[in-house]
This record gives sequence, structure tokens and C-alpha cells, in this order.
Amino acid sequence: MEFILPDAADADSPLKADELQVLRAQYEKEGYYVGVQTKFNYAWGLIKSSSRNEQQEGVRLLSDIFRNAPERRRECLYYLALGNYKLGNYAEARRYNDLLLDHEPANLQAGSLRGLIDDKVAKEGLMGVAILSGVAIAAGVVGGMLFKGARRR
Repeated sequence: MEFILPDAADADSPLKADELQVLRAQYEKEGYYVGVQTKFNYAWGLIKSSSRNEQQEGVRLLSDIFRNAPERRRECLYYLALGNYKLGNYAEARRYNDLLLDHEPANLQAGSLRGLIDDKVAKEGLMGVAILSGVAIAAGVVGGMLFKGARRR
């Protein structure tokens, strides 16, 4: 069965509160016997949220589906990658996305997400280098001033 995966940008547009509430109500109504599709829909709604706690809960639910519903693993890989990407867990996002690309090298959505993950990792890596460089320069200036002050005495 072929599934159409949404573009990664779709994850940045949260559901309206009442839309998420419909998914939550259905999930809670089914209780202990919650269906895989209901859990999946609710998890996706949570991942789309702008609340970090809800995003984390969405990833947790998807991880549970991934472990317990082998027929949904392929779908879960993409959404787990997307959820982890939104949470800033880029190594996990890359791991799930690469697993999907191993099975579907021509998957355009996963290819697009790979680019987003790589860009974010590169950007944060450059930011880290800039911060470390700034700290090193500041330490050098302070060290130079202390050394210069010590020589005058």
C-alpha cells in the first residue's frame, strides 16, 4: 500500500486547538484499546503542535506504534524523523530518515527532510564554532590583559 507523505513544512503548521481536541478526545475515548490509526492520527497532531511537550508525546506515541505495529513502520519512520527534527534531535531524525531512505531511495519527502536536517546541523555547527571562537578571543584578550598587568608589577 502506497502512502503519500506530507512535505516537512506541513509539520510547522499546527492544528487548530479544536482540531487537536477532536483527535485527543477520540484517543482518550478508545482508552486501553486505542486503535493504531487513532493513535497515529493523534501522534501526528501532537507533532504538528508548537508545544515541545506535545511534540515529545507525539514522538513517544509514534515510537510505540513503530515497536508494536510492523505494518506501520514505514510511515512511522518519516514521522519519527520529522518529530525528532522539530525537537532538535537531529541525530535521531537523521537515523530514522536514513532508515526510510535505505528502503525507498527515491522518496522525495525523505530526501527533502534529509536536506533540512543537514542544513540545520551545518548551521548549528557553524554557530557553535562562532561561539567557541568568540569565547577563545575573549579569553585571549582577558589573558593578555592579566599577563600585561602582571608584568607591570
